[in-house]
Order: sequence, then C-alpha cells, then structure tokens
Amino acid sequence: MEAVRRGLLQGLLIWGLGLALALGLPGATWKQTAPPAFPWAALGPAFVAVSTLSLLAPLVAWSGGPDLSTRRALALLEAPPDLLWGALLLALWPTALGPPGLGGWLVAFLTAALPGEVRWLSQAMPGEHPFPLAWGRKVVRRVRWLELRRLWGRWLAARLPLWLTATLVLERVLGVPGLGTDWMTRVTLRDRAGLACWILALTLLWALSHTWEGERS
Repeated sequence: MEAVRRGLLQGLLIWGLGLALALGLPGATWKQTAPPAFPWAALGPAFVAVSTLSLLAPLVAWSGGPDLSTRRALALLEAPPDLLWGALLLALWPTALGPPGLGGWLVAFLTAALPGEVRWLSQAMPGEHPFPLAWGRKVVRRVRWLELRRLWGRWLAARLPLWLTATLVLERVLGVPGLGTDWMTRVTLRDRAGLACWILALTLLWALSHTWEGERS
C-alpha cells in the first residue's frame, strides 16, 4: 500500500508539472485566433459510445472467458487501424443519408474499439483450469462476473484517455468536430485555459485508475 501511495504522489507531481506547463504557454500562435467553442454536441454521442462499450465489452468477455484473448478471430478484428474502419464506413455509407456525422462516428468507434477492449478484459481475467472449471458452468460464470465487476472501474479509468486520442483519427476521416479534435485544436492554438481543463480531467481519470489498482493490491 505504501508503494501505491508513493506512485500516486509521483504521478500527481508529473501531472501537476504538465498543468503548470499548459498554464505557462505564451498564448495563441496567432493573436487574432480565439480558442474554439467546446463541441457540446459531441458529448451525447461520446457518452453513448462509452456507455455502450463499457457494457458490451464486459458482456462479451464474460461470455468467452479468459481463453477469448487467444482466439484468432478476435485478433483479426482487432488488427485493422481506426483509419481503415473509418474509410470502410465512408465506402459503405448510403449517399442518400448524407454525411455519416456523429452517428457514423459512433458505429466506426465501436467497431474499432470493441475487439481490443474485449482482449484487455479477457487477458486480465484469471485462468479457469482446473478451477473453477471443475466446479461446473454455473460457478465459472459466477467467478467471471465477480472478476469483471472488480475490473470494471479500473478498466474504464485506464482506457478513457486512450479512447479520447483514438477518436481523433475517426473524427478527422469523417469530418466530425469531436472531443479528440477539440483537444488537438487547443494544443495547436496554445489555449491555456482549455488545456488546463483537459489536463485536470485526464489527471482525475489517471488517479481513479491508480486508486482501483491500489484497492486490488
């Protein structure tokens, strides 16, 4: 527990340094350029994406168990990059519906993220041979449920920042003003206040992830 606290303090120190650097930026690259308005319209689809993924990935991992992480089919679905899924969506999207927009972005994000998150959860689950497999299917499912319930909060806190950066590719391909694009725009324009808010949010997620890790140990 002492090592966990020391790691938490060291991490918070690094995040604090990042916050200080963001607040110390010299200002916008172009004096006439104002920071962009926050993409409030992207919050709804982002919430739907995170909620769907946070329920669907544990459900698939619960159904397949830890052996799912070694399945070739899952590896084949996980291999294509986000760029390929976005391009495939554009190729298959009916022209009569207009641009894909946030709805298309949601479909592409779930398609690209779900296999990797299922693998993450499956690999984090303990083995089932010989126990609890020898105790029957009902016990196996119960053990999986308890393990995934323990992993759920830590998994979300650890993966949310990665989902944010991964969405940037899909947002650029589909022309959607989303959260990842907002983050990169504020980096480009050196928006001190906006970057400070983003760093504080990411710091909170990191701290939550670290806290769950401490509770596990």
